[in-house]
Amino acid sequence: MNPLPLSAVCCARIDAFVFRAPIATPVRTSFGTMHDRPAVFVRVEDTDGAVGWGEIWCNFPACGAEHRARLLETVMAPLLIGQRFDSPAAAFQWISERTDVLAIQSGEAGPMAQTIAGIDLALWDLCARRAGQPLWRYLGGRQDRVGVYASGINPDAPQRVAAARLADGYRAFKLKIGFGEERDLANLAAMREVIGPDLPLMVDANQAWSLAQACRIAPALAPFGLGWLEEPLRADTPWADWRTLAGVTGIPLAAGENIAGTAAFRTAIGESPLKVLQPDVAKWGGISACWPVIAQARQAGLRYCPHWLGGGIGLLASAHLLAAVGGEGLLEVDANPNPLRTLLAPRLSTVIDGVVQLGNDPGIGVEPDLAQLAAV
Repeated sequence: MNPLPLSAVCCARIDAFVFRAPIATPVRTSFGTMHDRPAVFVRVEDTDGAVGWGEIWCNFPACGAEHRARLLETVMAPLLIGQRFDSPAAAFQWISERTDVLAIQSGEAGPMAQTIAGIDLALWDLCARRAGQPLWRYLGGRQDRVGVYASGINPDAPQRVAAARLADGYRAFKLKIGFGEERDLANLAAMREVIGPDLPLMVDANQAWSLAQACRIAPALAPFGLGWLEEPLRADTPWADWRTLAGVTGIPLAAGENIAGTAAFRTAIGESPLKVLQPDVAKWGGISACWPVIAQARQAGLRYCPHWLGGGIGLLASAHLLAAVGGEGLLEVDANPNPLRTLLAPRLSTVIDGVVQLGNDPGIGVEPDLAQLAAV
């Protein structure tokens, strides 16, 4: 992977916009349920008039979106406005160092990291737009095609969602598990009946199990030919326990959305049995910090598949980053209805034989219509 490009930035204005889209069917995980679809979009304007858009992760807790927007408005924006940097990466490092003690003192390390990540995404979009290039090309990518998989498939009649997404052109799928062994296995059987024996099928337990539970359940998953088993253990479980689990299953283990910090990722890459690494660019690191992590992961032979389950701006940023780094990764696309995703990422709604194309529009390729988003 090439070094990240240099392009000076000096923020004149940084704004956060909070949206919530109602949904008919809640999105369920083993640890919680989303009753609407929130999003925090970030708009950054440079002193030269260039504009870029980013997104802050805000799925949990339910009040998280408004809280992160306030962190941007009251903490991050006043620090950054008027400061000049050689690149978005330099801005990321400066604001991270400038607020690291405050994050410790306030106990807000996660929300602050997520807010900084959203600003970072906006700065990279800004630089690519200013250069007149799509973000994937600005970052050094050679082609705009990425493979996708349908994610977030709930435990309630998942075969219906799988059938619909199969008809839409998807050729890979991920089921939510961790709702009891009997139910999980029945759902996997129903999924395989719909998609057949050969298409990629992955599962996400969302940190549902203890080591003993995971070691008991994982062998029962083997007949379904799974592409990976995601977060079977709590994200803070020692890597030694993950290695124990890897010793009882041949299913590749996946994680990364709940890893934060360069040192933590370095340890995960060097000491864990993970085969698939899934950093979330709006949860920690943005593009600036995730770029070297991805390079290290690929050098170590890990597969990079970005985590995403939010709005369209973060999804587009993840797609462009995946296209830029190349490799055999897949883009996570939520299978559930979310107008804050589909209105902003229309290109990603056209899936042909499991692949989407990002196109050549500057930046992430979309200019948000705030009035339209507010009306959903």
